[in-house]
This record gives sequence, structure tokens and C-alpha cells, in this order.
Amino acid sequence: MNTLTTTIFAEESDRLSSTLAALIHPQADWPQRLQTRMQASVHAPQESLGHLEEGLTKEVKEFQRRALEAAAQAKADAEPPCCPRCERRLMRCSLEARHIETKFGDITLSRLRGWCPACQKWMFPADIRLGLEDTAGYSPSVQEAAALLVSKMPVADASAVLERLTGLRIPPSTLDREARRQGKRAVRTRATMDAATIPLSRERPPKRPVTLIIEADAWHIRERDDWGQSEKLRKQGLEPERWHWAYAGTCFQLDQRRKSASGRPVILSRGFVMTRGGRDAFATQLKAEARRHGLDSAADVLVLADGAAWIWNLADECFPHGRQRLDAYHAKEHLWAVASALHGAGTDKARAWIQPYLNYLDKGQPVKLVKALDVALSTAEETAQREALRKERDYFNNHCHRMDYTTARKRKEPSGSGAIEATCRQYQCRFKRPGQFWSTYGDEALFALETFWRNGQWKRLFPHLGDSTA
Repeated sequence: MNTLTTTIFAEESDRLSSTLAALIHPQADWPQRLQTRMQASVHAPQESLGHLEEGLTKEVKEFQRRALEAAAQAKADAEPPCCPRCERRLMRCSLEARHIETKFGDITLSRLRGWCPACQKWMFPADIRLGLEDTAGYSPSVQEAAALLVSKMPVADASAVLERLTGLRIPPSTLDREARRQGKRAVRTRATMDAATIPLSRERPPKRPVTLIIEADAWHIRERDDWGQSEKLRKQGLEPERWHWAYAGTCFQLDQRRKSASGRPVILSRGFVMTRGGRDAFATQLKAEARRHGLDSAADVLVLADGAAWIWNLADECFPHGRQRLDAYHAKEHLWAVASALHGAGTDKARAWIQPYLNYLDKGQPVKLVKALDVALSTAEETAQREALRKERDYFNNHCHRMDYTTARKRKEPSGSGAIEATCRQYQCRFKRPGQFWSTYGDEALFALETFWRNGQWKRLFPHLGDSTA
């Protein structure tokens, strides 16, 4: 801290102390209003503790707003007239007022504006110091509230909930813009974090006796890019696309699997990935998240998924030394498809026919399963039945090396990809509601916000919550 900054800081600290002392002076009117409100509530038999809470919040809020305004102004005044980027002294300085919406209400700050000859742009040093750069007049706490609420619920509901909890009245359209702004910042932060996970050398950490579980899947999200252009596109021979793939992944160490008191399986700690950025972007993000959960030091890696070819190709590319396992539930679904084609869906004959095939599956005998399907194929009479048998026979033949369910039981490993199935469903509860459309810009921004929250990395976006490395 240079001499100029030290002097300014000392002066503003004294001014702030005087201002705050005036705010809590016995002659201030807010303590009397607070006492009157509380006494009235105490003597009102129909009022509950909730009435006391509401009254206390309303009376203290103005004091909080004034205290915040005084402290923020002192912090702005203490900022030296230097460029926050290159630290050059600013020229042609002047003071400009700015209104900021905070969790306690609207405050007004007067802060310095100056021209940086090196950066060739006007700078507001206090805005950057206070976390107000590139935002539409909202404090960091309000920015966080917008990001969190809109990532959890439709924006109209988020606007109403925010007003109820804080008293802030932010129109849905404004709240949506602020949430997207924070989402885009989350996308940039995610890219920086992922790039930092790339090993800087060929040296690897020593292996630890842990198994890292990685699961992947994809689901459709409805977008409305080129909305209103359908007829024009069709005239050009282009069919508008409304449904697009969202790619999902999760990873956790095997020893993080537990059971609750009721016997329900739970995972204590795991990482999440969700993106509309395409298969390659997903591969980058999933590998980075796996590294953050010990990929480079894990003695064993297991990739679990359904039968989608793109997932196994990605696993070969990103986790070449890992084992692969086909989700047992999907495998059984394919067997039931054959049983239904041969004997009718839900019939006793279908249930009787499928039982030995399920036994082969449960005992980890995929080769015997394929041979049994070959026999069934050779005796099938109808064309449709032969086609169904041939299709599923090829499916199981291609996945023979991924159906080691006996090994899964011995090692107490998952045999199904339920963790990622549940993850997709949880995201869909927000992004796949009836009547909802998205844009690529909007859904990726909110995907990033939701994933930061789920991964316990929220403080990286909003350092005012505490240690940003947590």
C-alpha cells in the first residue's frame, strides 16, 4: 500500500467511524421506532413470532441501508485515482454518482471517474473494488440472488420470491438479464478452472488405492433459436430444429457411496458436468471434473453408462485405461424388448421366456447369453421376431466385455448408472418444464450456474461469501 493510499484510507476510516457513530447515536430515530413496533406486537394477542420477525426486519432495514451506504462511500473514497488494470495515474478525473440496488435497498455512491492513457478507456476504480463492474447497478449480493433464484426456478417466480424474501422489486426481464450475465461469467470461470486442471508436465501423482466412478448420459432440451423463422427456413430447404442434446456427467470415488439410516443409497461427495456445448466441450469438462476428483491418482477407473456408442467412444478417448460397464437396467430393458416381440408385452409367456436370460445376465455370463439368443434366432419363424432377435443379439455381443455384474457385486461397485439418470432428471425439473423454450445462450449460462452450485464451487463466483478457494 503506497503513501497516498494509506493517507486516504486513514482519513476515510475516521469519517466512516464518525458516520456509523451518528447512526447508532441515542438521538437517532430508528431505535425508538423499533421499540414502539415491538411493544405494539407484544401487546397484540393475534400476532405471532412471525409478526415480530417482520416488524424487526422492516425497522432495522433502513439502519442497515444507511450503514452500508456510509461504508461503501468510505471504501469508494479510499480508492486512489489510479487505473485498476495497469496502475497508471488517471487523468481528467471527476466525481460521478451511481445508484446501486442492494439487499437493504437503494444506495447512492459518488465515485471517481478518470481516463487511463495507457488502457485508452475511462475507468471507475471504486466500481471494480466494490464488485460493481459490468453489472446493471446491482450489488454482489443481489447479483448472487439473481443467479441462484433464476437457476432454480422460472424467472417470474424468482422475481416474486426475491421480493418476498428481501423486499427488492426487480422486474422479471431485468432479473433474467442479470442472471444470464452471471451465468456467462460462470461459463468463463469454468473454462479457466478446467484449463488449470491440465497437467503441466508428464509427471503423475502416485497412485492411491481408490476407484473413481464416472457416469455419462445425454437428454434433449427444447430451444427456440431462429424463433419465428420456421417458414423462411423451410422455403430454403432447411427444417428448423427445436430439440438439442444436453450432455451430462458425474464422478465420485467408490468409498463415497454410503447408505442412509433407512438403507437408501447415497453418495457423500461427487462432481457434476452439464453442457449444451456439444460432445467435445463435454469431454473437456468431464475430464477436468474427473481430475478434480482424483483421476490422475486413482488406481482404478470405472465408466458406467447405457449402450450409446458416443459415450464409449468418449470413454476410450478420455479414460483409455478405465474399465467400462453397461448399465444393468438398460441391458434388462433390451431383453424385455425381445420377450415382448416373441410372446407379447406383459404376458406370462414373456416372463417365463426371459427368466433364464436374466439369470445369465445376473451371473455375469454374457457369452452364454449371446449363444442362447443365437439358438432362439435360429428357431424364430416370423420375420419381425427374427429382426428383433438379431438386433438385440448384436447389442449384447457388442457389450459382452461390459457386463461384469458378478465382479461388480464382489467389489461392491455400482452395476447401474442410476446416479447420472437421477442427475439428468434433477436438471430437467428446471430446464424441461411444460411450455418452456430456451436459447443456446440462456441454457448454457444457467447450466453453468446450477453446476457451480451442485459442485460446491459457488464461492468461486461470489467471493464475498468467504474463502474463494473452497
